[in-house]
Amino acid sequence: MKKKVAVIFGGRSGEHEVSIVSALSVVKNIDRSQFDVALIGVTKEGRFVSVDEAEFLTHQTNPRLLKLEQAVRNISLNPGTDFPAQIKGSAIDSLQVDVVFPLIHGTNGEDGTLQGLLELSGLPYVGSGVLGSAMGMDKDVAKRILRDAGISVVPFTTVRTAAWEKSPLEVMTEILDRFPFPFFVKPACAGSSVGVSKVKSKADLSSALKNAFLYDNKVLIEEGISARELEVAVLGNEAPRASLVGEILPSHEFYSYEAKYIDENGAQAFIPAHDLSLAEVEMIRKLAMDTFLALELSGLARVDFFMDKNTRAIYLNEVNTLPGFTPISMYPKLWAASGISYSHLISELIQLAEERAAQRRKLKLTYDVG
Repeated sequence: MKKKVAVIFGGRSGEHEVSIVSALSVVKNIDRSQFDVALIGVTKEGRFVSVDEAEFLTHQTNPRLLKLEQAVRNISLNPGTDFPAQIKGSAIDSLQVDVVFPLIHGTNGEDGTLQGLLELSGLPYVGSGVLGSAMGMDKDVAKRILRDAGISVVPFTTVRTAAWEKSPLEVMTEILDRFPFPFFVKPACAGSSVGVSKVKSKADLSSALKNAFLYDNKVLIEEGISARELEVAVLGNEAPRASLVGEILPSHEFYSYEAKYIDENGAQAFIPAHDLSLAEVEMIRKLAMDTFLALELSGLARVDFFMDKNTRAIYLNEVNTLPGFTPISMYPKLWAASGISYSHLISELIQLAEERAAQRRKLKLTYDVG
C-alpha cells in the first residue's frame, strides 16, 4: 500500500519562491510506486492551503508565477491525532498523512517553528527536530556550539537591534576596530544569503547593517577571508554519512541570493572539488558529520566550509538543515555524484523520518507515581 506524503512549501520567508521550486522538483522526482502526494502551500501571510497537483505542475517553467494567496481551500493540522495523522480542510473531510516533507526554507520553516507544529500535530516529518532546526538556523548559536565542540569557525561577533538603535555610531566603531576590510554582515537567522553584504569600506557599513536588520533582530559580523567554498551533504539520523566534497565557484563577488537562484551563470559547481588531498577530503567529511551530531541534527543537512586559499585551514561556514532541492541545488547533486539518485534520496529521507518518529513514539510522555 502506498504511503501518503504531504509536501509543505512556500512560507512566510524571503525564500518563498525558492521553496516552490524545491517542492516542484520533489513532486516530479518522488517514487510514485511507493508514495502518493498531497500538496500543502503556505502563503506569504501564513495561511495553509491545499494545492491541486495538476495545477501546481502547470507552473514548471516559471514556478514564481504560482500565487498561493489565490488558493481557496484552507487546511489545518490537528494536534494530538493518531498515526497516520489527519489534516482537516474546508474542502475535504480529512486527509490521512503518513509523513510530511517540509520544504519551507528559512524563517518560519527551517528554524524549528514548523517542526514544533508538526510535533504537536503528531506528524512524522523529514529533517531535524525543533532543537536542531533552531540551532542550525541561528548562525550565532551554531557557531558558538561548534566552536565549543572544537570545530573551527571564522572570527565573528553579533549585534542586536536594541544596541544598533541606541547607539549606531558606537556599534560601527566597535566593528571597524575589530574587523579589517573586507568583512561580511548578515542576518543571524536567514538563509540563501538573504540580507548579506560584503563591506569593503567604512562607507558601506551603515547600509549593510540596515539591510541585515530588515530580516532579523540579530546580525552577524564575520571576518572576510580569501577562501574556497566547499560543501558536504549529510544523510542519516544517529549514524550519519557524508557525500563527496563539492566546491562552489561564484561568478559574483560572493555566493549571493542572485548567484544562487536568479543568475543561471551565477556560480560553477565542481563535484568532487578539485585539488584536495585524500586526507583533506576525509577531514572535511568527518567535520561535516561531527557538525551534524554536535547540533543534534537528523535526516539531512548541507554543511558548508571555507578553505583558506593561503593556509588551507578549514573553517565551518554554516549549516543548512533544509537545503534547497531545486534542479541546481547542491544537496541532491552531491548525493547524485556519490551514487544516490534524486528519487532514491527522497525515499531514504522519508524512511529516516519514519524511523525517527517511531523512536519518539516509544518514549513515555507521562509519569506514574507509586
